[in-house]
Amino acid sequence: MKKLIIIAGLCTITALTGCSKDTASNDIYDESGNTINVNNKRHELYNEGASRGVRNVSNNYGFVRHQKSPVMNDNKGNNHYAALDREQVANIISKQSTSIPNVNDVATLITDQEVLIAYSTDSKDRNLTADQVKQTAMSVVPRYYHVYVTDNKVLMRDVENLANTDSTSRNARNLVNGLITQMKKSPQGTRMSSNEDANGVTPDDQNIKRLNR
Repeated sequence: MKKLIIIAGLCTITALTGCSKDTASNDIYDESGNTINVNNKRHELYNEGASRGVRNVSNNYGFVRHQKSPVMNDNKGNNHYAALDREQVANIISKQSTSIPNVNDVATLITDQEVLIAYSTDSKDRNLTADQVKQTAMSVVPRYYHVYVTDNKVLMRDVENLANTDSTSRNARNLVNGLITQMKKSPQGTRMSSNEDANGVTPDDQNIKRLNR
């Protein structure tokens, strides 16, 4: 009798374990140690062609919890920056920006630290439109990014051409900086805060840039 009870108990545990695994496989999050990390399917959250199962998740609230490593000077937590899908982010910013009044065409380039947006507009208030486009981008990218905008349609081709540049090449940074200089001749909107300029650059950012020259 005892043997039958033990066998029945083991079967029950096995069945529950199987159900748990099935449920976990449908989850869009993976747990790793003390941190809940978004798994490799995270890009599907913005993928219009994602499976119905993934799209249905949008009916729920989104929640992820990250914890810093208890080990001092452990920089592994910074690895999530490399997971940014730049093309998907550029797609979101361009699409959302075309919803802004008087903005008709938008080209967006995402680098490792900047967002470059060139757009065409018939707006009579260039500074307001620039601020709206910039704020749209700021709401999408991580806060350490700097956003530069221009309503100079000629520069749209330059933004597009940079997309074909090898970001690891020696000249890539010079090309980006050169384009930023041209873009800043257009309105950039209002200051982001008392400690940040219109592009989100702080005095500390400027000091770091000088040191890296």
